[in-house]
Amino acid sequence: MSAAAILPSRNEPATIAAVTTAVDTALADPRAVIVHADSSDTPDTSRHFTTTPVQARTAALAGLRRGKGAQILAAARRPEITGAEAVLIADTDTQGPDPALYAALLDRVRAGAAVAIADYPRHWDEANLTHHLARPLIAATTGHDVPQPLAGDLALSRPALEAVLRHIDALPPDIAECADGYGIDAFLLLTATTIGPLVSVRLDQPKRHAGSFPHLPSIYHQAVPVLLHLTAARTPPPAGPGGSGALYRAADRPLKAARLESMLTTLNSFGPHPGGYDEHAWPLPVAHAWHAVTSRTPAADAARRLWPHYLRRVTDWLTSAQHATTRQRAATLAAAHTRLHTAVLTPTGARR
Repeated sequence: MSAAAILPSRNEPATIAAVTTAVDTALADPRAVIVHADSSDTPDTSRHFTTTPVQARTAALAGLRRGKGAQILAAARRPEITGAEAVLIADTDTQGPDPALYAALLDRVRAGAAVAIADYPRHWDEANLTHHLARPLIAATTGHDVPQPLAGDLALSRPALEAVLRHIDALPPDIAECADGYGIDAFLLLTATTIGPLVSVRLDQPKRHAGSFPHLPSIYHQAVPVLLHLTAARTPPPAGPGGSGALYRAADRPLKAARLESMLTTLNSFGPHPGGYDEHAWPLPVAHAWHAVTSRTPAADAARRLWPHYLRRVTDWLTSAQHATTRQRAATLAAAHTRLHTAVLTPTGARR
């Protein structure tokens, strides 16, 4: 089965060569193609890519419009990519990339999955959008409990990629703009799951890559409208018996007081906390936002209203979870996961 890879990047000269080498090792085929989709401020990242020895064919797309989604979609439209039966997409800021992971993702697609996505544990103080919003919302509304739904390392089948390119053009303009940015991860996953099976490839160690916390507002306001828009079209599955079976892996690590204080100060600078927070404790605001979109509120509007509640949730989590054990953190996340599913299944009027 023919395979290809897409490597989106922006200012990653220190890591692009290692990722390229690992991807080439995973492809292990001189007929495969690696497309580098770059929007860097300087030519350094592109130069490191083009000078990295590989056995696969390569195509370097430089000077692309900024936006992770725009870069991936530009590469996906290349004829070398559209002919591939399995397409790997890999983050290029990864430190110590593992060719075995990339090969496993491709193998799962070759075995019949529409999408295969990496499942690595995240440190308790990161992955806040994933743990508190994206994962439980996708699980509650689609039945797919994907531990890392926004992971940048995944593989798609050709039918799934064709669906992505077909459906991107059918999005409302404001949602399409979000999918051109950080919303692409949710868009790829949720579109692919309409085509066929989804498989997670479990890893035992956290991924080492550039932190996303400094970009939290951009990531949120591009990813969450896509999440709300696409999940609002799904029919939530019935709640299972016996409470939550969700397993959250919030890996432990010490967080220095100065670092924590800096994070809390940054969160506070993003906007005031909402009034009546205790009346509608998390994750009820997520359910409110989802129900609003199902009632034809624009997803971007619902996401903006949810934003201050999300900031409060992350603030509370960082403040309280620093004193919790690894097991307690996982249990807290799993309990919220279950509460969101219940809230999604509850009519809006019954929750007032």
